[in-house]
Amino acid sequence: MTTPNELRLLPWSGPGDKPCYLSTDDPDGYMSRLADGIEAVQLGTASALLEEASEALDNQDTSLDEMRCLVTELTGTLRDVFRIATSRGRLLVTSDPRESAY
Repeated sequence: MTTPNELRLLPWSGPGDKPCYLSTDDPDGYMSRLADGIEAVQLGTASALLEEASEALDNQDTSLDEMRCLVTELTGTLRDVFRIATSRGRLLVTSDPRESAY
């Protein structure tokens, strides 16, 4: 039986904003590759948005409405990046060869 530590947190939510998990031994399987691709897009979006935020902060003509929109986008992107970090942290813990030595 698969334990919760062996499950991969996927980069999307299920109904009711509940987390979705993947149980597989195949890191090259369809769902694993799909999750990897979505994570790559999410991280690319975060990078672009970070650059946009830096430019907006440097521009004194940025309106309050533009800043609110930017903060809203940053919040969603930060949520995505946090989910990716959580997922990868769990994967590191379960695949850490030092852990099996203890």
